[in-house]
Amino acid sequence: MARALAEAGLAAEFSYAGRTEAPVAQPLPTRVGGFGGVAGLVDYLRARGISHLIDATHPFAAQMSRNAIAACAETGTALIGLERPAWAAQPGDRWTHVADIAGAVAALPEARARVFLAIGKQTLAPFVARPQHHYLLRLVDPPEGALPLPDAAAVIARGPFDLAGDTALLRDHAITHVVAKNAGGAGASAKLEAARALGLPVILIDRPRLPPRQVSATVEGVMGWLAGHTAPSTERGV
Repeated sequence: MARALAEAGLAAEFSYAGRTEAPVAQPLPTRVGGFGGVAGLVDYLRARGISHLIDATHPFAAQMSRNAIAACAETGTALIGLERPAWAAQPGDRWTHVADIAGAVAALPEARARVFLAIGKQTLAPFVARPQHHYLLRLVDPPEGALPLPDAAAVIARGPFDLAGDTALLRDHAITHVVAKNAGGAGASAKLEAARALGLPVILIDRPRLPPRQVSATVEGVMGWLAGHTAPSTERGV
């Protein structure tokens, strides 16, 4: 999305939450960090003269998306979500759908298991309630200090991942269960393909629900939306 905006010559800014130590460089002026809730985002949109906001956050960054919806409504800023389609089960998949992290914890077996916990680092603490399991984590950055789980190991890697690599990862660590968020997209789907190939059960956390908003599944769709709203010379987006 950033590359398309830059190539089109549009005045745009890129915002990172600041959750990773070395975020991928973007071809746009970039800011890092939170806005300070809805009020802070409202102030930012007004101060920077933002006319269009593209919400391209992770599908599970629900609070940021809710803040964007509220702030755009208050300021009259045009809003679109760039949201990749959710994953859909294929023949051979053994998926259990749950609504949230608590549901994923509850869906784990009572007997000791070896769990690939592919959910990032922000929501690990609830799994302390199931201390009998071994947890394998895949993180973008090395953890700061001890992991919050009594029996856990971490591999440090940044996607996209492929089927061969994730199949080897699950086999090498004798994984019996996979826990993942339904993020969608191709960059992180290999773990589900590997689980399917190995016949492993997957506990899949459904996406949080958001208030209604316009959504596009493609960069091209967002660019078309921008073109239909205002002349390129006057656009400013984030």
